[in-house]
Amino acid sequence: MSALIDSNLPALNLISKGKVRDIYSTSSPDHLLFVASDRISAYDVILRNGIPGKGKLLTQISLFWFNKLADIIPNHFVTADVDQMPEEVRQYKDQLEGRTMLVRKAEVVQLEAIVRGYVTGSAWSEYKKTKTIHGIPIGEDFVESQKLPKPLFTPSTKAEQGAHDENISPEKAAQVIGQELYDKISEVSIKLYTTAAEYALSRGVILADTKFEFGLIPSSSGSGKDLILVDEVLTPDSSRYWPLSEYVPGKSQPSFDKQYLRDWLVGAGFRKGLESGPEGKEGEGWVIDEKVVEGTKNRYEEAVNLLTSGQELE
Repeated sequence: MSALIDSNLPALNLISKGKVRDIYSTSSPDHLLFVASDRISAYDVILRNGIPGKGKLLTQISLFWFNKLADIIPNHFVTADVDQMPEEVRQYKDQLEGRTMLVRKAEVVQLEAIVRGYVTGSAWSEYKKTKTIHGIPIGEDFVESQKLPKPLFTPSTKAEQGAHDENISPEKAAQVIGQELYDKISEVSIKLYTTAAEYALSRGVILADTKFEFGLIPSSSGSGKDLILVDEVLTPDSSRYWPLSEYVPGKSQPSFDKQYLRDWLVGAGFRKGLESGPEGKEGEGWVIDEKVVEGTKNRYEEAVNLLTSGQELE
């Protein structure tokens, strides 16, 4: 199976091409078409080759979580059935089957809503230097990968394509989007993470941290705006998943996410912020070794199977 790097839907208008998703307008003024490609990025750089089938896995797990968490907050998902989509979309069923969602349009909130349950990644890097995470003091006796006493909401800026997200303090985030909206997003993000983490643990998986994105739609009451969950949710691209059976605090953990790919990149000489090198020139990205492609694919598949096996997908 070859990887779908770029979707090709000439009858539709491509309005955005992200690190993974291609977003198209449709004949419905209220809806967008999200297509999950097999592209993969690391350190904000899109690699030249992709992971075959990755887009379908991301779509599958997002659908699972959208359904499971719908009682906490509404989301933008409408349907994943191509036959139920606008006519101009249905002609591309062979290309889109399993990797597309029709979603409701929303005004995207310009904030990455990150929730951390463990001291790892950039949080560990900051903690080692300052005993803080996103500027929040958390004490002086944590080791790498240790569980936090309670989940921590740590926002970041939502950067434009090709730029780097920036970790910011809760105070600055509230200034960016307004205190009332910040409080709503912080509260619901913690609830989403806590619910998902408890479920994942019951399946033998630790959800170390994750990133949510939110949008605003006209209120059903006719006044104001309602908050909804948008984009992807709790995929291995947006989350750090660890196998519970191998969890040992005090070191980095084996993972089901892109860390395997990141580790290979660093070992091959890649440095964050420096995309050029023997495998990539002038920021064009690198080519992933075939064994790393296969290893990454296996990790994504294992995460999806552990979390969704035996569960009803809608």
